[in-house]
Amino acid sequence: MVPLDRNVPLAGLTTLGIGGPASWFGRARTSDDVRRACEWSDGHQVPLFVLGGGSNVLIADRGVPGMVVQIGIEGVEFLDERGDVLVRAGAGERWDTVVAATVARGLAGLECLSGIPGTVGGTPIQNVGAYGQDVSDTIESVEAVDRRSGTQVTLSAADCGFAYRHSRFKREDAGRFIVCAVTFRLRVGRPSVKYPDVQAALADASVVEPTLAEVRSAVLAIRRRKGMVVDAADPDSRSVGSFFMNPVVPVTRQENVARRTGSTVPGYPVSGDQVKIPAAWLIERAGFSKGFADGRVAISSKHPLALINRGDATASDVLRLATAIKKGVLDRFDIALRPEPVFVGLSDDADARFLQDL
Repeated sequence: MVPLDRNVPLAGLTTLGIGGPASWFGRARTSDDVRRACEWSDGHQVPLFVLGGGSNVLIADRGVPGMVVQIGIEGVEFLDERGDVLVRAGAGERWDTVVAATVARGLAGLECLSGIPGTVGGTPIQNVGAYGQDVSDTIESVEAVDRRSGTQVTLSAADCGFAYRHSRFKREDAGRFIVCAVTFRLRVGRPSVKYPDVQAALADASVVEPTLAEVRSAVLAIRRRKGMVVDAADPDSRSVGSFFMNPVVPVTRQENVARRTGSTVPGYPVSGDQVKIPAAWLIERAGFSKGFADGRVAISSKHPLALINRGDATASDVLRLATAIKKGVLDRFDIALRPEPVFVGLSDDADARFLQDL
């Protein structure tokens, strides 16, 4: 059984620096550890929450009245297969370490996901993406423990039900699967440069035919400017990253927003008559500028999507500011923003329910 400690504070294990204690806490270093932790949780009728790198989570101030298992499964393997390279990474590996390793080997497919905090295990759950790439573009399979059957399973990419910042792991099967490893299918090739911010950064550096390493460097520089690279010296990085997802709406809704504002509304075609509008654009035009503060929490001075802990903030403080932002955007544009982080221990909080209500 995984060794367990009692009443372990969780705030220090999150990038936001917020969260009360876990009644029981342990680290799983193998998939067998995960399976045994599930058996212990079920046998003692204690709720189980899985923690990764703590980068996309908001934990209640009172903590987690149950068992928290932090995934520490490590290891990265590179396997050649018919011209492709399968990269199998343990769920506890730091995500950016894996991205750096693939770029160093000349493997394309993850370079625009550089600098994203957290661990490998969280990437398929969120279908992590940035600057024109999503992990679902390259995921071959996901190895997990199925809490329903108590067995270890391997799910194909098709099995995962990927959608924009979503997967079956967040929807109908939330809490059922615990990710232990992820395999990505990559190949030697040129980088992806689809996103305007990345294109502009490369143009400013007079880079015409960028390498994977140059794209990675450009993405890291952009993320640092936005406070989206975890840095103890940068108070703007004390956040969960982007708190709200970019809403995907019908083109007619975008046209309505344009009429209300009297300006061109940025958007990226998704499929059919759907378009993705930058949440940051909506937030700022709803009256919430960068640096907007509400007591111990604030909007980052570098990016309107990041809500930061200014010091000794609580989960309630974050929810209060996030709720004000969602209401402001809803009233101004009739668009409901959706939060990106996972809320833990907050099911009875009115603000948390409102934020997750579509």
